[in-house]
Amino acid sequence: MQGSTVRDLPDALRDGEQFAARLAGRRPAVFLDYDGVLTPIVDRPEDAVMSDGMRSAVRALAQHCSVCVVSGRDRPVVQQLMGVDNLVVAGSHGFDIWSPQQGTMTHDAATGFEDLISEVTDRLRAEIESIPGAMVEPTRASVALHYRHADPEHRAEVTAVVDELLDEYSGRLKVTPGKMVHELQPKIDWHKGKAVLHLLATLDLDADDVVPLYLGDDITDEDAFRALAGRGVGVIVGHPDDPEVANRRTAADFVLESTVEVEQFLNTLAPLIQD
Repeated sequence: MQGSTVRDLPDALRDGEQFAARLAGRRPAVFLDYDGVLTPIVDRPEDAVMSDGMRSAVRALAQHCSVCVVSGRDRPVVQQLMGVDNLVVAGSHGFDIWSPQQGTMTHDAATGFEDLISEVTDRLRAEIESIPGAMVEPTRASVALHYRHADPEHRAEVTAVVDELLDEYSGRLKVTPGKMVHELQPKIDWHKGKAVLHLLATLDLDADDVVPLYLGDDITDEDAFRALAGRGVGVIVGHPDDPEVANRRTAADFVLESTVEVEQFLNTLAPLIQD
């Protein structure tokens, strides 16, 4: 992957003047990943509830510009965890998009894979039953195999299960590695980057006076960073000392070290916007 390491990037907060220059008087359209950006990564996915402070920051920013949440999780789950019901939300890596004004927003990649994901989910549950600490999390358009709680000696077994399924469903299934997770998805040309570009066009945000900003922390967010290269600004969330991101090359332009900094950043972004 081309790009810089987290250590090489300017900080969106501490190098605020450099970031403000990228706005250049344009109004931002802000796209936010959920886990690792609006909430810290937690041991149990159901515990990733957005804090009151982050919720207030997101609501305040949404009064000044378009704010969309783009997550690998199922859309209804993200909306429940956020506790905010007036934002555009793209769940399942953008396969399931909803807006307060339009309701469900359909697109060509939105259907036709449900049986595949259901079948793969059942297979994964059967295969990992004997692997302590491994957990399967299905969504509408993908299924995640988490192994954060699996002992290191069992992680090779997790990878072997994934490799076996990829061989069996060759041409129909792909895998995206994440932070202690393998995410199995239909092998079609759709990802978070495509979802962001679709939203820019659908929401009439594909304009010269709009600069799209994308905040993400995971491998799947790199598709969005690359999609916006040359037209927007990517901000990766991760500490330079975190081994899960420190040596990864990224297409992002700036870094924020934690979700605490994300909240601070969102609070400082609103005054830069000319209503």
